[in-house]
Parts: sequence; structure tokens; C-alpha cells
Amino acid sequence: MSHLVTAAELAHEIEDVVVIDVRWTLITAGQDQPGPAEYAAGHVPGAFFVDLDTELAAPPGDGGRHPLPDPAVVEAALRRCGVSEGTRVIVHDGKESYAAARAWWVFRWVGLEDVRVLDGGFAAWERAGLPVSTEVPEPRHGTFVARPGSMPTVDASGAAELARTGLLLDARAAERYAGEQEPIDPVAGHIPGAVNLPTATWLTDEGTFRRDLAEHWAGVNSPEGNSGARPVAVYCGSGVTAAHEVLALSEIGIDASLYPGSWSEWIRDPDRPVATGSAPG
Repeated sequence: MSHLVTAAELAHEIEDVVVIDVRWTLITAGQDQPGPAEYAAGHVPGAFFVDLDTELAAPPGDGGRHPLPDPAVVEAALRRCGVSEGTRVIVHDGKESYAAARAWWVFRWVGLEDVRVLDGGFAAWERAGLPVSTEVPEPRHGTFVARPGSMPTVDASGAAELARTGLLLDARAAERYAGEQEPIDPVAGHIPGAVNLPTATWLTDEGTFRRDLAEHWAGVNSPEGNSGARPVAVYCGSGVTAAHEVLALSEIGIDASLYPGSWSEWIRDPDRPVATGSAPG
């Protein structure tokens, strides 16, 4: 079953699901966080807002820029949105589903079984000419109980091992992987042995997932192929866009693990090796 829904499909079932808006933009110098303001200006009718930085991640620290959140915080956010056992949830962000994929992954990690992503985000909803609301729904009182650990993860040691014996994917842009540019983290480069597969390559220009995901995967996979015999894990800068790649792989039947700390955790230990250049190293 696909983890994606179209705007038309969401409109058809909107009375039977909980919609969660997680619009978010990576904060850089001189840029504010637009998610709450965008939500206030207009959102899918009945949608609740959940903040990625404070409810889908723990504070930055030794675990990286977006460590895994406290399960109790995620539980409280879901309950506020009216989520209980068996509730069907659809998450979305502004367009490309990077933040929505993080929400999809985190919610599944705490044990929420039926959670899907609005393909193309709020942009797809607006493009379809569907109604927009500024009314903020009242908090609800769901009874969902978090069960963390329901999605596979690897730590730094596990990521290093997979780079040697499995397939470790780096979801960042090619120039960051190569160490040619690093606009966020203090060290440039990649985990030695990791293969670069930018998560943006899974998308169309409209921000929806490509319809030829399997063919795309076959075209970029390592020369010896990956039939599922080798384990796969994904990392990025801080575990957000890596979740997007995990979602894309899930759509074609590949269960990839996430390295939540990702590059921003890896470089906190100066003894961990760093590779540069376009080759895995």
C-alpha cells in the first residue's frame, strides 16, 4: 500500500482522517521560521499544526541538529490532534514533503500505524482548487500511546558498518556530499563509503514523488545492484531529508534504516573519519 495520497484523495476522505500540517523551512542566517505564519495564513480545513523543531525533534546537542524527539512529546502532540489507536493520519508540508516525511517517520517510529503523506504538500492542495481555511481547530483529547522503536535506526557505528558491508546512502546535495559546499555544519564531506543519492532527485518539479521511483532507483543504485540482500540505511545533515529518502524507498518495497543523528552528529567526534570528493572514499 502506498504511503502517499493525492489532494483529491484527501479531499474525498477528509472527514475520516486527522490532517497534520508540518510546514517548515530550514533556518539559515537572516531567515525566519515560516511554518506557523504560513499555517495561520491558510491551511487545509481542520488541519492541526505540529512544529518540527520542538515536537518532532529534541533540542540540538550531541545527537545532532535534530535528534530523535522525546516519545512523550510526540505522544502529546498526537493526542492534541485527536489521535488515538486506529486513527488515520495524513501529514503534509508546503511542497516537497521533506518535513512531512520526517513527521511520517517519527509518527511511525512511535507506533502510529496508519499515517500517509499528501504528495506535493499544500501546494498540491491549492493547485487542485480545494478550500483553504484560517480557522484553528480546538485541541482534542486523543488517547494514543507512544511505542518508540517501531522504525529501524542505526547509530554512528552502525552507519560506518553499513558503509562497509551494506549500502549507506547520503541524501544531501552532491556539493555537500563532496565537501565543496557546507552551508550549515562546521565540517564538510561525507561518511567514508557512503553513496550519494540526493533526495531531491526523487521528486518532480511540482514537488510530487516521481512515478518511476523503481526505475530511478535502478539507475542510481550501485553497479553490483541491490536486490534487498544488502541492508540499506540513509543519512543527511540532521535526519530530516533522510526520512524523505526512506519514504521514497519504502514506496518501492525497500525497508531502509534511518541514521537519525546523521552528518551533524557524525562530525561531533573528531576521531570519526571524513571523506571528500564525488566518490564514496
